[in-house]
Amino acid sequence: MKVLVLVLGLALVVTVCVARSPYQAVLQHSRIRGRLQGPNVCAMQQIKGGDKKYFTNCKQWYHRKICGKPTVITYECCPGYEKIPGEKGCPAALPLVNIYNTLGVVGASTTQMYSERAKLKEEIEGPGSFTFFAPSNEAWAALPTEILDALVSNVNIELLNALHYHMVNHRLTSEELKHGSSFASMYQDFHVHIHHYPNGIVTVNCARLIKPDQHATNGIVHVVDRVITAISNNVNSLIDVDDDLETLRTAMAAAGLTAMLENEGQYTIFAPTNEAFEKIPQETLTRILGDPIALRDLLNYHMLKTLQCAESIVTGTPMETLQGTTLEVGCDGDQMTLNGKAVITKKDQLGTNGVIHYISELLIPDSAKVLLELAEGSSVATATKLFVEAGLTPHLTGSEALTLLAPLDEAFKGSVSMTPNMRTLMTNHILKEQLSSKALYHGQELETLGGLKLRVFVYRNNLCIENACIAAHDKTGRYATLFTVDKVLTPPMGTVMDVLKADDRFSLLVGAIQTAGMTELLNQQGALTFFAPTNNAFSAMSQPERNKLMRNRQELSALLRYHLGEGMLVSGGVSSHTRLKPLQGERLELGVRNYTVYVNRVPVADADLMATNGVVHAVNSIIKPLPPKVDREQADGPATPLRTAASSRADSKGFRNDDLFQMVVRSRSSRTMNKSQ
Repeated sequence: MKVLVLVLGLALVVTVCVARSPYQAVLQHSRIRGRLQGPNVCAMQQIKGGDKKYFTNCKQWYHRKICGKPTVITYECCPGYEKIPGEKGCPAALPLVNIYNTLGVVGASTTQMYSERAKLKEEIEGPGSFTFFAPSNEAWAALPTEILDALVSNVNIELLNALHYHMVNHRLTSEELKHGSSFASMYQDFHVHIHHYPNGIVTVNCARLIKPDQHATNGIVHVVDRVITAISNNVNSLIDVDDDLETLRTAMAAAGLTAMLENEGQYTIFAPTNEAFEKIPQETLTRILGDPIALRDLLNYHMLKTLQCAESIVTGTPMETLQGTTLEVGCDGDQMTLNGKAVITKKDQLGTNGVIHYISELLIPDSAKVLLELAEGSSVATATKLFVEAGLTPHLTGSEALTLLAPLDEAFKGSVSMTPNMRTLMTNHILKEQLSSKALYHGQELETLGGLKLRVFVYRNNLCIENACIAAHDKTGRYATLFTVDKVLTPPMGTVMDVLKADDRFSLLVGAIQTAGMTELLNQQGALTFFAPTNNAFSAMSQPERNKLMRNRQELSALLRYHLGEGMLVSGGVSSHTRLKPLQGERLELGVRNYTVYVNRVPVADADLMATNGVVHAVNSIIKPLPPKVDREQADGPATPLRTAASSRADSKGFRNDDLFQMVVRSRSSRTMNKSQ
């Protein structure tokens, strides 16, 4: 079995490497998956409850899903082969006949019938070299009755013209159907438009080739899943003549985008209908329509740089817009989706320079939004409510260049009400300039609307402003930027000594600092991290031990200096195996476990009490140096039980009789280890 898996794996690698096009790569993968069923068998994925089938690629094979719907594996003859009764697989090549007869054996018998009715039979039976994009039987059945009746009522003209538009006057294999290419059809040289996507799907005028490369003596047949129509207008002309797109047409003209949509290109336009514009609050719509920059960003956000037919989408894929950001274009069953929402109401309106998909909702990019709009519908609802209650709405809806620090909802503990102090705090969550987190640097000072100066700290694992670290990508609006942060900001209100004096939990520590003569150190300018023992930490010591410590100024100073680290380290800057150099002693080992910071295995009870010259972290135990042999990982939390010497000796005895163990004991390195011990 292992040998078989290895052979199949090697076959996959080799065949994919020699594949000449995305379609060929997918076809070869399907061949390999069907190999166990016999020669020339292809594995197909069929959506459950439907008729759609796809050649399978690696990702789809393992996910067993297309457009979010489960698939079943079916096995069919690969293109150009057929079964022989009593034999395994598809050992026989299809007989090479003319195009007319080929249509009858590849699932396009209706096209064959209409070819005869339109007097096309003689042409596609005779000499020549043609490519026929032949609609399947199901494609003809799916045509609206009135369109089909109009085609066949005048068989010598309309039907013949329609069929000639499906033909090119030379042979084109799937390999030659390059992405973005077009070929003159046999109907008045109107072009057919080809798109060959990286996932192996090939389309002509957005109709998917479901059975490509059916060779004939006088050409080649590609069976397609719909009847295609001639394309003569560019996408701007399509927008111009549709009353449902009147508002979009007006907006395009105001933004100066009309000329672009008349030029050559490969655009995809997600076109909001009039109704989509009407769903937007009038105030917001008026603001955007009156702002040329926001309007251009809005419209460019609805356009992709590449042409994407609906049939090319089999899973959610981020695609770059002309505005510069991405939309996730996906599908859910037969519905095309944008950013996970089924808002597309009409698909594949093809022009000479792009395709239009109609949508029922207007997509507003961040770059066209004000701060309040950036915050809505995100994970900062509590902060947004507080900003509004604090009377800061004019700043959130105006044109000032600002940066909003918006704490996540979970950063607020319990119910929060508006008070004067809360109003001041929320004001200090707004910075006076528009910033990008990518431009922030360590030690930078940022001024708030409240007049405070906030410091920037850059760590290996985080970027923090005071105690609040950035928790998501920037949201850059029309005038301002929103930073989502993980904590409510606690601006520094005094020195480290001021912070300790203002908190009753540190009354014993304040006395100890004064006794040790360290008051000036904690009041002067600098950047210190103080793991501050609370009264509980001192109370855990015996009375004689505490008295002795307080009488020995040198020993007390050494103990306190071991709790003081050089530099500012807020809790968000701590990662696994973080080290901090204390003012006295070797090192402090820090780590995080279950959202709790540990220092030398002692948990921090209350983190990030910010000061102008440092930060205080409360600990309920006196921190002691770790034993030399303690693994650094044990700094992340409580120590695991150590094995006793007796148990270690017992384990060693279990190996003493082993020859290999005796050789190790006698080795030079083992003797060296014993001496060092």
